[in-house]
Amino acid sequence: MIQESKSVLRSSIAYVRSANGNSCWIGLLITLAFGLSLSGCAKHSDSGEASIPPSLPETVSYYTYEVINAWPHDPEAFTQGLLFHQGSLLESTGLNGKSSLREVDWQTGRVKKQVSVPDRYFAEGLTVIDGKAYQLTWRNQKGFIYDADTFQVLGEFSYQGEGWGLTTDGNVLILSDGTNQIRFLDPTTFSVVRTIKVQHDGKAVDNLNELEFIHGEIFANIWQTNRIVRIDPSTGSVRGVIDLRGLLAVWHRRPNTDVLNGIAYDRKSDRLFVTGKNWPKLFEVRLKRIP
Repeated sequence: MIQESKSVLRSSIAYVRSANGNSCWIGLLITLAFGLSLSGCAKHSDSGEASIPPSLPETVSYYTYEVINAWPHDPEAFTQGLLFHQGSLLESTGLNGKSSLREVDWQTGRVKKQVSVPDRYFAEGLTVIDGKAYQLTWRNQKGFIYDADTFQVLGEFSYQGEGWGLTTDGNVLILSDGTNQIRFLDPTTFSVVRTIKVQHDGKAVDNLNELEFIHGEIFANIWQTNRIVRIDPSTGSVRGVIDLRGLLAVWHRRPNTDVLNGIAYDRKSDRLFVTGKNWPKLFEVRLKRIP
């Protein structure tokens, strides 16, 4: 999203509580505990750990990461939605006049297929249910429905408020709007089935952006930060906080390089991929829980 159009993330989610009740920045905790380099250099592990370690529902877990692979990504793609569909990476890109739906070869970054969104729309989140791709727009309260394989436009749908992120549990559409609210929509009538309010440490977690449903949790980018939160879809409580600081090295950044945004989970091989707006790299990462 464009920075001038949104509020700054609440500072209340920028820290974690230490055991004695004092506040400490999560980046400092990671650095002191592990001596991690924030250069984003690739690391490899033979531990055999799954890329998404489980989070305990009754606690909040904190994670750092290791880079398993880095793949090329179109640096002109203003990534708004990202997901795997039948072995290919589908991507929704934003900005007026540049919005699109794409099928991407994730290993080369090559765009295999693309359909442009009319210039008056700023495309946002993306998900697929039953062979249909659903794509949001930012402020037009309108979404587009495509055949997920051919990209043929099948129809449109409406919703209230802004559209930011979109995912699914296989039954309903799960939509974020830049607040701490997440709505669950019927994919046929698009009526709101229910709503949750996302909270962490008793405070609202605003600026929820791109979403991905993984192992029964909603993963959400926090806009304008390097963090992803893992959300309980039943209660809205944050189960985990992932700090991806330093993922994109400074030498890969250009004047138009924007924030972290884009979460894609390859269920077949249990792999997690992330990127950002106008990033030249798509990263496969493994999460590492901080004790």
